[in-house]
Order: sequence, then C-alpha cells, then structure tokens
Amino acid sequence: MTAAEERMWRGVFLVFEGGDGVGKTTQVARMCGLLAERGHDVVRTYEPGDTAAGRRIRDIVLSPKTGDLAPRAEALLYAADKAQHLAEVIRPALERGAVVVCDRYVDSMLAYQGAGRMLELSDVESITRWATDDVRADLTVVLDMDPALAVGEKRQQDRVEAAGDGFHARARSFFLDLAARDPDRYLVLDARLSRAEISDRILERLQPMLATTPVEPIESAEPRASGAPVEPGVSGAAGTVSS
Repeated sequence: MTAAEERMWRGVFLVFEGGDGVGKTTQVARMCGLLAERGHDVVRTYEPGDTAAGRRIRDIVLSPKTGDLAPRAEALLYAADKAQHLAEVIRPALERGAVVVCDRYVDSMLAYQGAGRMLELSDVESITRWATDDVRADLTVVLDMDPALAVGEKRQQDRVEAAGDGFHARARSFFLDLAARDPDRYLVLDARLSRAEISDRILERLQPMLATTPVEPIESAEPRASGAPVEPGVSGAAGTVSS
C-alpha cells in the first residue's frame, strides 16, 4: 500500500502467491482460522472472481471454452477484476481495520501475463498498479514448488494451468525474483513443508504488523467471507478452486 494509505487505515493486507497447485487455498483457509481465533476481524478473499463482475471475468479468463485470448486482452480483463475487487472488497475491509487474506493479487498478473505470456513487463505493471491504485500487500507469502509437480499431475486444467511447462517455469522464476528484490515484504516458503510449519512461519512474520489491528473477544472464530459464494472444496468462506 502507499505511504499515505498506510497512515489512513489500521488493517493488514496478507497475500498468498505461487504457482497453481502449490496449496495456497489450503494455507489461506488455515491462516484465516488462526487469525479469527485470536480475535481479529478477518476477510478471506481471492482473485480473480470475488465480486459479481469478477465472477463473470473469471469465467472468461479461466474457462477452456473461451479458447484463445490475445495476451493483451487477457491482461486487461485481469486488471478490471482487480480494480473492482479493490474498490468493493479490499479497501473497505482495510479501512475498518480488518486483516485481509487474499489468494493471489498483483504479483500473479505480473508473473502470468508479464513473464508467462511474455508481454512487456513495464506495461503490465503500469496497468496493474493503476487498476489497484498502487495498494500493496503488507506481506506476500510465496509458496514455491516445481510446477512439474504442482500442475503436471492435475487431470482437469483451466486455461492457465494448461498453458505449458515453459509458461509455468517463467512464472515461478518471476515470483522468486520479485521476492528477492524486496525481502521485507515477502516470505518465500517451500510448499512441501508441513501445513503447521508454514503457518507458524507466516504468523511469526505477521506478528509485528498485527500489533496495531483491533482485537475483540469472539464466541465463534469464523473468518468473514467477502460476499462471494463458497466454491467447491472450500468451507466457511470465499475461496478459489485452483491453488
């Protein structure tokens, strides 16, 4: 997030990134539960698709029925999803002091549409930063795994998952490059670690950031869904099938 916005709200913005099939959705659900148990107002969300407009965009960009999309057209669709998601879900939650836990955000667009589709990275970044008003995550967790292990074994693949080994290798490399450039805002973890070890390491990094967010005792520790319907394989909050 920008410096001005950091002064305006008390919320914390946590993003999970990485290739398809590395377990992001599992860790998002686990982290939301742990934070809710500690009394935080938690909003679980995802991209693309966690708004009414976004769900229509998600169907276009991920459905194999769409067929070929020009890389620039695909990038602009993802940017539109992000703009609506920020306005409708992310910004309001941060402004009230919630912890927003998001499955994919800006880095996925940079990695997949920029490095993966081999568009000019500076153009993709300009569009993405404009669409999101340059609101950045406080911490981005990159779950890393060889895409041949993560994606290659999936029988049913969407348009992105079926993009080929080279595409996913470029995206993985870009995620790691982004993290290396700004280690204060990133945490790279081996996706093959145990679920408990991954969440413990994330909480350790998050703890100083959580110190300024409101905490209230609650009887039922349930993370708040952002408003989208629950998708298959996800219980209690909005999420994404592909992780």
